[in-house]
Amino acid sequence: MTDTPAVMLRDLKVAFGKVQVVDGVDLTLERGQAMALIGESGSGKSVTLRAILRLFPEGRSRITGTVAVGGRDVLGLSKRELADYRGREVSMIFQEPLLAFDPVYTVGRQITEAILRHEGVSQAEARARALALFERVRIPSPERRLDNFPHEMSGGMRQRAMIALALACRPQVLLADEPTTALDATVQIQILLLLRELQRDLGLSIILVTHDLGAAVEVADRISVMYAGHIVETGSARQIVRDPHHPYTVGLLRSRAEGAMDRGGRLQTIPGSPPDLANRPAGCPFAPRCFLAEERCRRERPPLGAVGDGHQAACWRAEEAASAFKDGQIRGALESA
Repeated sequence: MTDTPAVMLRDLKVAFGKVQVVDGVDLTLERGQAMALIGESGSGKSVTLRAILRLFPEGRSRITGTVAVGGRDVLGLSKRELADYRGREVSMIFQEPLLAFDPVYTVGRQITEAILRHEGVSQAEARARALALFERVRIPSPERRLDNFPHEMSGGMRQRAMIALALACRPQVLLADEPTTALDATVQIQILLLLRELQRDLGLSIILVTHDLGAAVEVADRISVMYAGHIVETGSARQIVRDPHHPYTVGLLRSRAEGAMDRGGRLQTIPGSPPDLANRPAGCPFAPRCFLAEERCRRERPPLGAVGDGHQAACWRAEEAASAFKDGQIRGALESA
């Protein structure tokens, strides 16, 4: 049982009406591992996380494929089983804790209620656990802060309280949906270091959604790159940052400020916009924006294929993309694409 992955997605598809937002995602998160999902807004990262918790209303969404957590079929859970599963087996840190917390109850009450719901302990024990969690995530004056309402906390403190809530029932899998977006740079670093520390100390398996490659490298063992509802590249953090094999990953890396500054040039961008998911292009979804696209790319969608040990990319011209990145040829190619 210990060899069973913490999370396994196979051919995961999520549709809202006729729009396929996530289209055939395969992803494996091993126990005790941290993975980052990166990509532009609208690529399907947050939808993938929410599918693992089945947070979408059934009448207005359709989830197919395999979602297994610790070997358990999540899509087959009843409503009662789902209520027990959320928070206890898998928990989530939401992007904006001010909206995630109920504004009319104190933060401490909301955490103790989660503990009471899943653990069946006394009120006093639940509060003691909440206090210990506040101390663990380094909230100053923790006993006083338990009685604060969400609006009485700073953004960084609310995010720490959100982490405490997510850890309240000792889940094995933690989903973090852009947990540092609304924070200033100094607090972002503190939260990322805290997540990494908790992951190592508690043996958590983490999936982090982020736009920030720096954050992904800081927290994650592995990185998966999403585009238009697909995983287009996956590998270790070092492989993705040092040896990208998909033109989209190359573009993301070169669009960082560091990529321009180390050459003294202006910031590079990826031309065009992500596709309209209601009218997907045939073939590779990145082809209309790709500096390496050829006729085959526009006709046939490439599967994820091995480009190294534990490293996969969905590109017909993966080796050319890797060479362009290494040789620094990407600038002119992107500008002329």
